[in-house]
Amino acid sequence: MDSNSDTMRIKICCISSEDEAKMAISSGASAIGLVGKMPSGPGPIGDELIRSIAASVPPPIATFLLTSEQTAEGIITHYERVHTNTIQIVDELLGREYAVVRNALPQVKLAQVIHVIGERSVDEASELAEFVDAILLDSGNPTLAVKELGGTGRRHDWKLSRKIVETCGKPVFLAGGLNAENVREAIETVQPFGLDICSGVRTSGKLDAAKLDAFFLAAQKA
Repeated sequence: MDSNSDTMRIKICCISSEDEAKMAISSGASAIGLVGKMPSGPGPIGDELIRSIAASVPPPIATFLLTSEQTAEGIITHYERVHTNTIQIVDELLGREYAVVRNALPQVKLAQVIHVIGERSVDEASELAEFVDAILLDSGNPTLAVKELGGTGRRHDWKLSRKIVETCGKPVFLAGGLNAENVREAIETVQPFGLDICSGVRTSGKLDAAKLDAFFLAAQKA
C-alpha cells in the first residue's frame, strides 16, 4: 500500500454478491470488503460466497476479508476458506500474533481496525501499526456485551482520526458514518489514505448506484 500516492482509495464494504462487486468496481472502488461472521452489524455472508466473489475480482482491486477471529490460527484458517488478498482484523489479535499470520500468509496484506473511542485509540494505533500494512479507523465498540466491530453507520471524533494519521506511520483508511454529504469534511479534517463506506451507499441494504456515483463525485471534488 503506497502511502505516497495522491489518489484517494475508496473501499466499498459489505459486498454481498458478484454483481455488487462489479458495481462497486465500475464506480471506481479500489477495494471491496467481504464481511465474515460477526457478533453484530450488517453484511455478513458465508465463506463460500466470500471466496467466489473474491475470485471474480480482477487485480489490482483489493479484496478485504473482515474477520472477527482473535487468534492467529483462527485468522489463518478463515483466510484459507476464502483466499482474499487482504485480511481486515476487526477485533484485538490476542497475544499480538501478527508474525504467525505473516509467516503463514506472506502474500497477504494485513489491516488492523482501530475503533476510535478516545485518546487511548491514538496510542493503540501507533502500537499496532508496526505489525500491519494499514490501519482502518471505525466507530465500533469491542467492549460492549455484544461487540460492535464495525458497520455502525456512526461517526467518531475525526480530530482523533487526524492524530492517528499524523502519528501512526502507516496508511490509514477512515470508516464510520461516511456519505456524499460529509465526505469533503472527512477528507479535509482527517486527510486519510483511503475511505471505507458501507451504509452510506446503500438503500434498504442494497448497493445503490446513484449513491455510489454521488459519493465518488463528492470525494473526487474534495
